[in-house]
Amino acid sequence: MSFAPYLREAINALPTLTNIFLEQGAEDAVAGALALLDGEGGVLLRRRRRALALAVALGDLAGELPLERVTAALSDFADAALNQAISQAIVERVPGAEPVGMAALALGKLGSRELNYSSDIDLILIFDPKTLPRRERDDPGESAVRIARRVVELMQARTADGYVARVDLRLRPSSEITPIVLPVDAAIAHYESSALPWERAAFIRARAAAGDIALGQHFLREIHPFIWRRALDFGAIDEVRQLSVRIRDHYEKGQAFGPGYDLKRGTGGIREVEFFAQVQQLIHGGRDPSLRAPATLDALDALVTAGWVHPGVGAEMAEAYRALRTAEHRVQMVDDQQTHRLPADPAALDGVARLAGYADAAGFTGWLAPHVRAVSAQFDALLGDSGERLSLDPQRLVDELAALGFADVATAAKRINDWRSGRARSLRSPAALAAFEAMLPAIMGAIGGAGDPPHALNRLADLIERVPSGVNLFRLLEARPALAQLLAVLLSHAPLLADQLARRPDLLDGVIDDTSFDAPLEAGAIKAELAHAIDGEPLDRALEITRRTVNERRFAYGIQLVTAHRDPLDIARGYSELAEGAIGALADATAADFAVAHGVVPGGELMILGLGRLGGKGLTHASDLDLVFLFDAPEGARSDGTKPLTATDYYNRLASRIVSSLSISTAAGPLYEVDTRLRPQGSEGMLAVTLDGFDRYQREEAWTWEHMALCRARPVYGSFAGRDRLAEIVHALVAMPRDADKVRADARQMRFEMARHKPPSGPLDVKLGDGGLVDLEFAIHTQQLVSGVGLDPQLEVAIAALAKAGLADPAIDGDMRLLLRMLVTLRLVARGGEPAPSSRQLVAEVCGASDWETLLAAERAARQRISTYWNEVKHDW
Repeated sequence: MSFAPYLREAINALPTLTNIFLEQGAEDAVAGALALLDGEGGVLLRRRRRALALAVALGDLAGELPLERVTAALSDFADAALNQAISQAIVERVPGAEPVGMAALALGKLGSRELNYSSDIDLILIFDPKTLPRRERDDPGESAVRIARRVVELMQARTADGYVARVDLRLRPSSEITPIVLPVDAAIAHYESSALPWERAAFIRARAAAGDIALGQHFLREIHPFIWRRALDFGAIDEVRQLSVRIRDHYEKGQAFGPGYDLKRGTGGIREVEFFAQVQQLIHGGRDPSLRAPATLDALDALVTAGWVHPGVGAEMAEAYRALRTAEHRVQMVDDQQTHRLPADPAALDGVARLAGYADAAGFTGWLAPHVRAVSAQFDALLGDSGERLSLDPQRLVDELAALGFADVATAAKRINDWRSGRARSLRSPAALAAFEAMLPAIMGAIGGAGDPPHALNRLADLIERVPSGVNLFRLLEARPALAQLLAVLLSHAPLLADQLARRPDLLDGVIDDTSFDAPLEAGAIKAELAHAIDGEPLDRALEITRRTVNERRFAYGIQLVTAHRDPLDIARGYSELAEGAIGALADATAADFAVAHGVVPGGELMILGLGRLGGKGLTHASDLDLVFLFDAPEGARSDGTKPLTATDYYNRLASRIVSSLSISTAAGPLYEVDTRLRPQGSEGMLAVTLDGFDRYQREEAWTWEHMALCRARPVYGSFAGRDRLAEIVHALVAMPRDADKVRADARQMRFEMARHKPPSGPLDVKLGDGGLVDLEFAIHTQQLVSGVGLDPQLEVAIAALAKAGLADPAIDGDMRLLLRMLVTLRLVARGGEPAPSSRQLVAEVCGASDWETLLAAERAARQRISTYWNEVKHDW
């Protein structure tokens, strides 16, 4: 130990502990240090601290204790000592008092249990004025400050036995003017309203370490949304970049590797490994709790597991971190000094090298240098700013836009100059404008290479002018150039998705973490997810949450569609399952809210029947919901609430509330248009009718078209038993014997009237046009009612059964699938029914064709077969 005077003195002072290490090993030496009983109070803590420092140093140097064990032992001791200091300080102030009402929040390396060999401890002290013990006439704030000062004194005052730990309280809010201990509510208010960006990174590693742990945990729960933002926050990159520049400037002398190098703050040092992990935790941790690991090595492992860091890079950074921390410990073991620099003096650097097991400084620095270079390269790559900007010079800007693929460069240049003038509200802050300029080359390059630059540029203008705050969106596009390509596709080909994005830029977050490409969930899973999200929330808040969640999924399904990630038929089913799940969750929430005043109807139940595309599981992005509300209740039943209602009034008012819950627009946007006109008596009938009344009406009064509508009906809400009963009623109704000639005559007349009142929007109207989906549905439903075959609300199932019975051409199934693919795609891509020329190839590929002409040829053939089939069915040829 000739190179470490501090350790040499400790060995001489603690021969028994040294012998335990030599004879029994490092773990027993650590246990012996913590069990030391020489003295009491502050004296005992200081002696234990010195013994522990010796034990972990011996174990570290001998290779018996890995870095994680060394730092954990030092951290756990600091926690225990701090807890004892808080208890002692409170009892000294108020004898006999319980140690409650004051908590120490550990940040930095103590917070993540990675404490250095010789380190200060970063703390924020908080207190609860209502529970902190105090003398009768003491002001709570003054009493808290006195106790806190005593805690600091007990920890860091130097005596003949040394010190326990240096305490740093400068991470508290406005440390230059605030007291050293803060009221918990004031601290919460600060982090909710006026915290600085760097404080978010600091709190990644925060934990309640000592004192009133429950108070500390309460505080951390309250500020959780400040730390972990649900929206992906690529602004963290810019914040860390600026902080890193300030650190490098402030510690300029220690930046270059070599003698005098700052292992903590130097380029490629410990701080840059920590920032490398933390910036990615801040970006993605709000959406992925698995990334919220406080310790750096654990965070790197989590980022690798989640796929945000390449395994090779993660291993490289972890190895470098261990090497840098080990070197830091060797420097600190020499004299128990809180230093992070390699000695500038050659002889001293040789001493550290020998302590680390190297023959000389050259060997030691040669071992460390590759790690420093690796960290620097990875950190700079993460935070790197390409520096590319579109020119401010008008002529050069025109030339640059032409090179990017714009034909009408004058219009594009004018757009950019208008944006730069700050006319859009999203560009009125310096931060927003800077982020906008940084992402502009990527998005303009993507738009210039897209199919329809003028239209895409117009929609980008709409997005920029409508988005409330553009900073995070612009930073996101700068950080992820591939996302700019996707945005260009949306702007060029999917106006509905572009409109959604203008209202909610955070919808792009799902593309970053790939959740936008997850397979659509079934209705039960959607309902369970929504029910969990809105559990305990008031109804207005439940409506907001549901709209946000459903619109996120609809946006995600739209992304999958325009990128040809998933078959449009699967997307149509996904839209339908999503709607059914939303109906279930909101109907339950609305019923619970309604029951507060009106109670429930004993033995009663509400059921909802889905018809049309919802019933057949073929919804598009913009489909409305055809619903019929039904109920069952004992005769004469009334609700049992403080404002009782008859069953009929109860379920009609509840049904009206559910329609509102599904259809009203809130701050989170619209949800669904609801159509209830297919109920008995249409718009003139009651909104909700009894099951028996529904059955009786359908048997005695309903028109043929109402029975045709029932061919695509299925229960979408109610108990399992209630839904089974309703499904049986519907099946029995469509299976009733009928006059075939009358059904065909009625169907012909209905289709004629529909064509007269709702003509096709154009030659590519695959729904209403001749030989389109409506003709096919009329043909299938007519066959179902006449023959009683294929009684299933899903067209593909019905067609298969009819084909097996010789009542339909099997090729009709493929025709239906093609036209439905086109309908689902065109509803998203073509607002007017006809896609723009630039979108035709995308539509063709999404629908499974090699090009637009091939798709049109297949569409014409399909519609001809359907038209022929409909003619055969309606005339019984």
